[in-house]
Amino acid sequence: MPVTDQGVTRDRYMLIPRTLIFLMRGESVLLLKGAPTKRIWADKYNGVGGHVERGEDVLSAARRELLEETGLTADLRLCGTLLVDAEPNVGIGVYVVVGECLQGEPRPSNEGTLEWVPFADLTDYPLVEDVALLLARIRQMRPDDPPFAARSFYDEDGNLVVRFAEQGG
Repeated sequence: MPVTDQGVTRDRYMLIPRTLIFLMRGESVLLLKGAPTKRIWADKYNGVGGHVERGEDVLSAARRELLEETGLTADLRLCGTLLVDAEPNVGIGVYVVVGECLQGEPRPSNEGTLEWVPFADLTDYPLVEDVALLLARIRQMRPDDPPFAARSFYDEDGNLVVRFAEQGG
């Protein structure tokens, strides 16, 4: 379909695509503690990831981001999408990707400190607000489950709300 038939207008809701990668090793997940100088999520733990660049598909972008930020490679699969309301007409489309990495250690990153965090200890870490919810959902999933779909926003009291869509309905 040509661009002229896409119906793109600035008054419609648009998404900025990003990847969020959770790399597993046994009972641990690789998390990035944001550098203290970061504009957002300084000193908070999050998955690895970043922007999807023009011309990339989501999995290629995730593989690139994983290699750039950690020096690691892994077989990755899409396990969910999260639409984050950012502004009235702009959102962030987060493609949540998981993989397993049985060997190798991450190299240092300018983004922050990389650390294998045991799932049992997640509550002891200052996580980005939605990370615990996303990891709980991911850990409930079987490999053959379809990807989840979720939306996040802040309610009128300033509390983060993450709503997962019902599957198959």
